[in-house]
Amino acid sequence: MQTPAHDTGFAESAGLSMFYRHFSPSTRGHRRAPILIVHGLSYFSYDWIDVAASLAADREVAAIDLRGFGQSQWSPSRDYSLRTFAADLIAVLDHLGWDRAVLMGHSMGGRICLCAAAAYPQRASSLVCVDFAPDVEATGRASVAQRVGNQPDVFETVDEALRYHGYPDEPADSPVRRRYEAFLEPSQDGFRLRRDLYFRDSFREVLRTGKVGQPEFDLWALLASLDVPSLFIRGSSSNMFGIKTLDKILHTNPRAQAIEIEGSHDLAGDNPAGVTMAVRRFLTSTEPLSPSAPPLSNQPKI
Repeated sequence: MQTPAHDTGFAESAGLSMFYRHFSPSTRGHRRAPILIVHGLSYFSYDWIDVAASLAADREVAAIDLRGFGQSQWSPSRDYSLRTFAADLIAVLDHLGWDRAVLMGHSMGGRICLCAAAAYPQRASSLVCVDFAPDVEATGRASVAQRVGNQPDVFETVDEALRYHGYPDEPADSPVRRRYEAFLEPSQDGFRLRRDLYFRDSFREVLRTGKVGQPEFDLWALLASLDVPSLFIRGSSSNMFGIKTLDKILHTNPRAQAIEIEGSHDLAGDNPAGVTMAVRRFLTSTEPLSPSAPPLSNQPKI
């Protein structure tokens, strides 16, 4: 299947190169707020190409690789705080010339987008969180800790990486194999994931000690403080986003919407059409055709 057409580039943030994919609008018409898509811990911008291309019907869309992931640079000082990730998003917006944007994040990317929307309210026109909520289900958290924390430094072959991630028999031309070939890079000893081993090491420490570090922010408090429309999308079979959390979101912020669509945690892979439809409906109901932006500020509020 042919990859949807898009441009790629790099933006600089605090001395690091941030890779992005840019999708131009496919139709003419009123200018809508652009969308910045941010992937999760076990994903990268590649996973969001189809959704981004679909959403680009009437607006610009960009999907980024976070620092430490994909084709973006790794942080030499292992600086992967929420504050730093949020500042990276603003640097990408500046590079693209976007005064404001819809911040759309999946899983860990949702946490980062929530932080960025709270810290830089002038830069977020709205927030979309895909299978992310401030509370993470214990079963999902444990599964991620096991998978990421036990990851080897390198895989001898692409097939070994596929087996480790639960895909033992992928033919040469399968979309899953192509995806992992894109998320792996050759090394002296085999193939390594395009993800800084900082994240593996952090989960390995959790597995060793049984202790989870203190959260950087009270995410529920950040959600309560938001003054822009927000949408939280839960996958119906997600092990990360509990069904009861939908109501908690609705009661936390009157401008928040919380819905469920079919699929697992990996909604971009399971149900890209459902994600696209949900986001379009949300934006159609909440955004003006020509949003007026307040004066810009890159000084974080948190």
